[in-house]
Amino acid sequence: MAEASFRLEQEQGRYAPHVRPVNELVDELCRSGDAWMPHVAPVHGGVKARVLTVLRDPGPKTQVGVGSGFLCVENDDPTAQTQMELMAEAGVAAGDVTPWNAYPWYINAAPRAAQLEAGVEPLRRLLLLLPRLVAVLLQGNEAHSSWDRLTKRHPDVARRPQLVVRTFHPSRGALHTPDPDIRAARVAHRRDAWLEVGRALAP
Repeated sequence: MAEASFRLEQEQGRYAPHVRPVNELVDELCRSGDAWMPHVAPVHGGVKARVLTVLRDPGPKTQVGVGSGFLCVENDDPTAQTQMELMAEAGVAAGDVTPWNAYPWYINAAPRAAQLEAGVEPLRRLLLLLPRLVAVLLQGNEAHSSWDRLTKRHPDVARRPQLVVRTFHPSRGALHTPDPDIRAARVAHRRDAWLEVGRALAP
């Protein structure tokens, strides 16, 4: 998002047809709660996405004035950079993906159990907006918990994607361990998860 022309393009396309239903859902969730959440950048697939990625919560670079105001793999932070690199290696384009979070409102902290519960209904509603969905990639423990909660409450919706893959969060924090072998295994696990998603999208 450092490039001004790209950022302007995203801002102008905030309600482009493919992301309008998703970003109108975001608007509704912002109005109905006490917290803000970022829109999904139009560089992503929106309702045309074949992959849904679920992370923990929106990071600082999604904030308006601090960052882009969007969930986007082009955000200027290390997590987004890692995500872009993993996607590129797997042959998954930004337009194939819609990003989301277990707790979609901005808190920049680990969601509590009640907050993860609150994130289930937005996740359910988002899934119903994605008719082309093939795979869901759950990145990090909070995302795993979110999906387990969804599956328990709405098993019919959880069955919609053909593939559900679980792996570690793409942040540096997911690699914080003194054991280099464990760290290497987590890096490989993230890579393999994206490669599995990429294979699912192949013709």
